[in-house]
Amino acid sequence: MSSKKALRPSQRKTLVGHLIDHWQVSIKRACAVCKQPRSGWYHRPQPRVEDAPLAARMCEIAATRVRYGFWRIYVLMRREGYRANHKRLYRIYKQHGLNLRTKRPRRRKAAAHRLARPSLTAPNQSWSMDFVSDALFNGKPFRALTLIDNFTRECLTIEVGQSLTGQDVVQVLQRVCKQRPAPIRIQADNGPEFISLALDKWAYDRQVTLDFSRPGKPTDNPFIESFNRSLRDECLNTSWFMSLPDACEKLENWRCDYNHLRPHSALADTAPSVFASKFSPSQTTPVSLA
Repeated sequence: MSSKKALRPSQRKTLVGHLIDHWQVSIKRACAVCKQPRSGWYHRPQPRVEDAPLAARMCEIAATRVRYGFWRIYVLMRREGYRANHKRLYRIYKQHGLNLRTKRPRRRKAAAHRLARPSLTAPNQSWSMDFVSDALFNGKPFRALTLIDNFTRECLTIEVGQSLTGQDVVQVLQRVCKQRPAPIRIQADNGPEFISLALDKWAYDRQVTLDFSRPGKPTDNPFIESFNRSLRDECLNTSWFMSLPDACEKLENWRCDYNHLRPHSALADTAPSVFASKFSPSQTTPVSLA
């Protein structure tokens, strides 16, 4: 027996069954003779689940959400009830060439010297706002004002216009503050719309602090920079805008998807609105950050 080729586990199991059936020996004895662990005899193989349904759904998500990486697709599939573990899904993900190759810039030395920010403990303590630019199908440019809550990561609004002034920024903030309390602090860059007298007066009347980034330091306002990158990757770069109303509609649809469905890695892969719903109305009232 030692000179012969070793038997495969399936062959050993067949031989164990032959000894039990024809020689009436015990399972323990038969397994010992064939050098087969008894756990292997009692094990019953489970039917293999095909990868095709998993691959089809994964490709469908990747086709509609072109900038989602593996982990966001994995979270969405787990939400839909697929029980396959991350190793199996990642194998399928790579087999179908869905892995994205995106190089992130290296951290600069100046990042260690950012301005100190107070810790956030509730919604409406700190907001961030900025502008993004794009163009219609005919090359006509437009701008969009983005406003987010830094704690819940919710996008509060996206205002689209051909040209937006400081007065337009004030009107947007007034509209948002009718739906939720005004924040303690608003972070923004030094753009002319944000340093306007109209916005300064609105903030002074409501005791809101305008926290401006240092010139040439976009990392002082990381929340809105990260949001704008997602907006550009997942919406602006993947959509054609036929007119300003069309741009408004598509950006609003993306904002709703971002707030209610899109997994956010900073929120344990929950959507911003789901994370915000954990806080009672009393907790959403701003408190002092001092």
